[in-house]
Amino acid sequence: MNMSKTMIAAVALAVGTGGGYWWAQRGGMTTVSHDAMNMAGTAAGKPLFYRNPMNPLVTSPVPAKDEMGMDYIPVYADRDGADSSPGTVRIDPVTIQDIGVRTAKAVRKSLTREIRAAGRVDFDEEHLALLHPKIEGWIENLRVDKTGERIRKNDILLGIYSPQLVSSEQEYLLALKNAAALDKSSFADIRQGARGLVLAARDRLKLLDVPEHQIRELEQTGKVHKALHIHSPFDGVVIKVGAREGQYVTPKTELFSIADLSTVWVYGDIFEQDLSWVAVGDEATIRVAAVPGCTFRGRIDYVYPYLESRTRTVKVRMVFDNADGLLKPEMFADVTVQANRQVDAVVVPSEAIVRSGSHDQIFVALDGGRFEPRDVTLGVSSEGETQVLSGVNAGERVVTSAQFLIDSESKLREATAKMMEAKQPTTAPSVSMDGMDMSDMDMGGLSMDRMESGKDEGGKP
Repeated sequence: MNMSKTMIAAVALAVGTGGGYWWAQRGGMTTVSHDAMNMAGTAAGKPLFYRNPMNPLVTSPVPAKDEMGMDYIPVYADRDGADSSPGTVRIDPVTIQDIGVRTAKAVRKSLTREIRAAGRVDFDEEHLALLHPKIEGWIENLRVDKTGERIRKNDILLGIYSPQLVSSEQEYLLALKNAAALDKSSFADIRQGARGLVLAARDRLKLLDVPEHQIRELEQTGKVHKALHIHSPFDGVVIKVGAREGQYVTPKTELFSIADLSTVWVYGDIFEQDLSWVAVGDEATIRVAAVPGCTFRGRIDYVYPYLESRTRTVKVRMVFDNADGLLKPEMFADVTVQANRQVDAVVVPSEAIVRSGSHDQIFVALDGGRFEPRDVTLGVSSEGETQVLSGVNAGERVVTSAQFLIDSESKLREATAKMMEAKQPTTAPSVSMDGMDMSDMDMGGLSMDRMESGKDEGGKP
């Protein structure tokens, strides 16, 4: 009898305990949220959670070890950085010193730039001459017959015998004689007509490029010249001799190519990213291997309106004085352009920028050893400095070294924070009492495996 009462008391105690737990789970008691646990841990100065040192996505609410026996790393709340952006990193002063964190101030200043490019010396196209005769005939007395020969303005290059020219000279002499005979005529129309014939004959000789000195000599001597002289139009160098002594030539024949090398053009290839700095009128300097230690100064005369598809460059034309003849066409040159453009901008050291495929980022140093990542929009760069269009203000300090270590920790913390926000508790832990495992208890039917045999799941005999 006593044994039976003892058994009934034990069963009643077990059923009451299980029913109370079931009631608490059904609404009588709320489960403590993970955020509440974090707040409690923060208030006590305890870690919020522990993360796997090899995989930050694996966390534990209690200290643990990974498969290699390494301790999980505790993660604490940033009490002073509640208003900081995601990814903000706090580093103690000792660690800042150890990893070599350096900062620089973002400043507002005017940017200028030197642009370097490869160049090539060429002829000044405005001082090139291609000489063609305006008559048909035969070359006589070829005086300049060597390529590269230097000539002076109005030097006689050759003579051309042309029946057409001889006929024109004879007509001019007859017009002169006729005008002299009719000059004393009493009829003004006759005198005026004779003078008009003289002028027409003289103009015809000029149109055939007969030089002025030959026309005056013809007027003075009254003798027809057999050969027409071809003169040099300016000082220069003979680039090409297109005819030889005795050759029959026509207006299609190129007799000479002459270049004036007192000025030369230099073509430079400017890359796309440097094109915004270049403008007509900018000063330029060049150096050539043939004249070591000498710097030539010129200016940009023209920027071509198209891009070279193979080199992805834009050609610019520069004009240089070459009175001493040291610059020769087809020489290669090292070009330096002094850009006149100035940009008033907020600039930071270029090494402060963390570049990625999708965006550019800069870490800004805040008070209390905090470092905040910011996405920035960049402008032009010059001499180790880069313009920041948005994201950083003048006067703020930016990290210029060890920012990749800070970036790794920032991304780790940001990913962990996002993971913890998405992670919500869904099940309550199992309850054990005095060594009794209650996890297999069906609270709907209040069944227990430890009840006496012979009773059903409802507890009835």
